[in-house]
Amino acid sequence: MARQEERTALDTCEESPSGELLRALGEFNRGDWFECHETLEELWAGASGNIRDFFQGTLQIAVALHHWRNGNFKGAILLLASGAEYLRRAGPVCQRVDVSQLLASAGRLEDALQALGPARMAELDPDLVPRMRLVGARKD
Repeated sequence: MARQEERTALDTCEESPSGELLRALGEFNRGDWFECHETLEELWAGASGNIRDFFQGTLQIAVALHHWRNGNFKGAILLLASGAEYLRRAGPVCQRVDVSQLLASAGRLEDALQALGPARMAELDPDLVPRMRLVGARKD
């Protein structure tokens, strides 16, 4: 029985996205990163396994973007790095969110911010701001 519970906790990335996750995705892509963090935090609090890492990593990327917009270079860099660590544990796709793409985008953003430094971080190319994307549903 314990093996089945462990499997269930780890396989929730295979499920379709919930309405709350879709709301968080919209908030993230609109640049409502603080609100996205709040939405994902509610999901994260009751989660376990890979899905918990996915929620935590995504909310940390959202907070990193919030820090960038508010001129907090150190906070942005730290949360981009820690968010990426959590996302790597979630797998390439979680609840149809393209985690690999989000990770790659967050990495490009971190590299660009490091190159710009704190004094020039506002000059970031807006095309480097990550977006969350859904992938097509699997057909079995």
